[in-house]
Amino acid sequence: MKVKLIANKVCFLYDRVMLSFDALCIGSAKIDIFLSFLEENPYIHLNKDAHELNIAYGQKIPVDMCSLQVGGNACNVSVGLAKLKIKTAIMAEIGKDEFSQKIINGLKSENVNTDSLLQNSNNPSSFSVILSFQKERTIFGQHLKREHNFSFENLSAKLIYLTSLGPEWKNTYQKALEFVKKTNTLLAFNPGTPQLKDGYEGIRGILETTNILFVNKDEAQEIVESYDGTKIDNIKELLKKLQTLGPKIVVITDGENGSFAINEKGEFFTQDIVKTTIVEKTGAGDAYASGFLAAMLSNLPIQTAMKWGTLNASATMAILGAQNGLLSRKEMEEKSL
Repeated sequence: MKVKLIANKVCFLYDRVMLSFDALCIGSAKIDIFLSFLEENPYIHLNKDAHELNIAYGQKIPVDMCSLQVGGNACNVSVGLAKLKIKTAIMAEIGKDEFSQKIINGLKSENVNTDSLLQNSNNPSSFSVILSFQKERTIFGQHLKREHNFSFENLSAKLIYLTSLGPEWKNTYQKALEFVKKTNTLLAFNPGTPQLKDGYEGIRGILETTNILFVNKDEAQEIVESYDGTKIDNIKELLKKLQTLGPKIVVITDGENGSFAINEKGEFFTQDIVKTTIVEKTGAGDAYASGFLAAMLSNLPIQTAMKWGTLNASATMAILGAQNGLLSRKEMEEKSL
C-alpha cells in the first residue's frame, strides 16, 4: 500500500512539472511531397504574362525528382530554431497514421520537444504537394478541419511563435493571447491565409500584443488595406503603419529586394539578400523567421537578426525542401562573420 501511495505521488508530481523552453511554435506540422520538373519538360508550360502554370491534361508526366519530407510552418520554424541551439517545443495537431510518425521522428531527430503535439485519430496527416518548376514553387495545400484543443498548462517559454492554423484557429489564438498576457511571454506573429482572410479585425487582439510581426510585402499591404482601406506601396510607410496597429517590431520581407524592419524606437533597418543558386523557395520565410528569432533570443542586435534570417533563407532555397538547408549554429556564426 505504501509503495502504491509513493508511486501515485511521483506520478502526480510528474504531471505538475513545468516544461520550460526558449521558444514554443504554434501552427501546422504536415508532410510535403515535392515534384521537381526539368525546364524542357514538354508537358508543362509557364505563361509568365498570365502568371499561370499549364500542365497537359490526362497525360503521364515524367518527374525529374520526387521527395517526401516533413514540413508545415510551425514544424519548419521549430526545427530551424533547434538547429540554432534554441530550446524549442512545437504545438500542432497531427493524425495517428504512419505519416504522423514520420513527423514525430523528424522533429525528435532535430531535438524539438513534441510533448505538446496532439494526435487525433479522427483525421489523417495533412499534406502539401509542391510542384517545383523554373526555380519557383506551386503549392497544393490541404487544410483539414482540426479542433486544436491545445493546453498551455505547465508550460513556460521566453517566446511564442504563432503562425497559420486551419479553419478552427480562433480558439487557439485566443488561448495563446491569454497565455502571453498572463505570463508576459514575448509574442512573434506570422499570419497565414485564414487569418489574413479575416482581415485586421480578425487578428486585432493578436497584433496589439505582438512583439515581432513577420509578413511579406503583399501580406503587409493586405493587413493595412483591411484596416482603413489605405493602399501603400512604400516599404517604410508600410512598416510605420503596421507598427501603429500594435507590433513593437515589424519585419517585412520583399523577395529579391531584401528585408526591412522597424524597431521600438522607430529606427529603420534594411538587409540585402544573399545571392544563391535557387533550387526551390518553399520554407524560405520560415527559415528567415527562425534565423531572426534565434538571434533575438541570443540578445543580438536587430541588424544581426536580419542577417541571420537572410542567411538561413538563402541556404534553404539552395536545396529542395523546407528544412534540408537550414543552418546549424556553427554554420550560421561562420557565415555571418
